[in-house]
Amino acid sequence: MTAMHPSLKVQRPTATLRELALEKMRTAILEAHFQPGERLVERSLCEILGVSRTVVREVLRHLETEGLVASIPNQGPIVAVLAFETAAEIYEIRALLEGEAAMACAQHVDEQIVAELAAYIDEIQRAFEAQDYVAVRALTTAFYERMFIGGKKHVAWEIVQSLTARINRLRALTIASDDRGRQAVSEMRQILSGIEAGNGVAAREAAIAHVDRVAEIARKMLAHGHENAFWRQAG
Repeated sequence: MTAMHPSLKVQRPTATLRELALEKMRTAILEAHFQPGERLVERSLCEILGVSRTVVREVLRHLETEGLVASIPNQGPIVAVLAFETAAEIYEIRALLEGEAAMACAQHVDEQIVAELAAYIDEIQRAFEAQDYVAVRALTTAFYERMFIGGKKHVAWEIVQSLTARINRLRALTIASDDRGRQAVSEMRQILSGIEAGNGVAAREAAIAHVDRVAEIARKMLAHGHENAFWRQAG
């Protein structure tokens, strides 16, 4: 079939203009270049990103599906405002999925999985020490991906990926809080300890405790509109 239809093969660059613009906008929101509730004006975004209005509209629609942008009647797109009710539901989902993934990873553990997870935690610690929070988010996502895949929880990881943008937005809010680096690394080492020992229950409990701890930090920071104050300081 392939030999009969060589013209069907699509030639494309490594990343399309739309994908590059999407990544730029996603990062800009996570890094507080655009603050919660701020209007996202298409004409301005075209100038900032150097792309067409068609690309900007596609990007905004995609970010809306990720929960980073909201469309307000008679106002247009804005940076979505985090509500703790939404955040709490995300943390609840995380606790369920990450707890089960940690348990499953402990049940399928081998030396390579342990070594890779330990290496990620070491890199996360160094990134915290350097206050490189972009790296912290990327490495933390990589740690969890390895844990889920190591536990053969492929579908569960796909579900987590659908929430990655919102999870990373919450991480951006919490990881810069006082002493969070030390706490987070210690909590992740507890998860790894359970996995390495092949103790699924301990790994699961450590994973849930880790999510519960960060959910409490987010609750305090989101209370009474503290998100906006945080982003003004971060920006």
